[in-house]
Amino acid sequence: MIRLVVGVITGAIGLAYLALKPPSPKICGSPGGPPVISPRVKLRDGRHLAYREWGVGKDKANYKIIVVHGFRGSKDHGLPIAKELVDELGLYLLSFDRAGYGESDPNSKRSVKSESFDIQELADKLEIGDKFYVIGTSMGGYSIWSCLYYIPHRLAGAALVVPFVHFWWPSFPAEILNKSFNKMLPQLRLTLRVARYAPSLLYLLMSQRVFPYLSMVWGNFPFHTKKDLEIIKQKSKDESVVQDQICEQGIHESFCRDIMVGFSKWEFDPTEVSNPFPNNDGSVHLWQGYEDKMIPFEMNRYISLKLPWIKYHELPDHGHEISPSVWVDILKELVKK
Repeated sequence: MIRLVVGVITGAIGLAYLALKPPSPKICGSPGGPPVISPRVKLRDGRHLAYREWGVGKDKANYKIIVVHGFRGSKDHGLPIAKELVDELGLYLLSFDRAGYGESDPNSKRSVKSESFDIQELADKLEIGDKFYVIGTSMGGYSIWSCLYYIPHRLAGAALVVPFVHFWWPSFPAEILNKSFNKMLPQLRLTLRVARYAPSLLYLLMSQRVFPYLSMVWGNFPFHTKKDLEIIKQKSKDESVVQDQICEQGIHESFCRDIMVGFSKWEFDPTEVSNPFPNNDGSVHLWQGYEDKMIPFEMNRYISLKLPWIKYHELPDHGHEISPSVWVDILKELVKK
């Protein structure tokens, strides 16, 4: 009887361990892994970043912009802008799969800091010049904060579009943090608490299908406003991104690690970031939807008050998705001198 009990307990522990432990990533280009289709650069640490170039040629461009995708995004999620505008402004656009996404190698040492250095090294490998613009959307916003803090000397301008916010940034007033956090859906609050306090359990939460409404991978969270859904419907007609390819190396290295890094303890607070353009030779913009159900406007509004050099644009009729007409304004404001 004792042996039986011990065997059952041991088996249960083993099953729990397997459920908690993420599988090894399926590296693109490795035996049995997904194929490499896109162009890639090799970084100093041996990892590869997959990228996509679009717009006018970089040798003819007036402005060179690196576009950073958000959660469950990829280099192939382009900006909803007309070719005529790209040609008119002379835009060279460079997007890439962040570490672990799409065809970019995972980074087990990934951090907020590593995001900006991946961007810097990508720019250097492709020889786009000493200075460049950056645009980050949603979860990609923390990559832009990283650039503003760690590599401001490389920036010609920056745009944070409905950008990520951290509910444990220490300098924020408790009343704003609590109000913003409590506005979130219960499922999302659970995910963020797990990522913050028990990251070893995040893979289990995200990968399980027993309660799909608790997983940001399988769940259909009611994040979107009516306007959001209209914009998404139009985008789905214009894009041909295969969602499964975004996390084909494993959801732990893409989705889970992205959330864990974002909500980890940062080396800096956004309110500590210095103006990278004290001589007004560039600008930083923050675009926020007032009706956004994923990114509470109160937090980004607070940042704009603490950092008056950031040009804050609050969109009263927008949620988390940005309409093509606003994207025209975003790009024109970013490159305006």
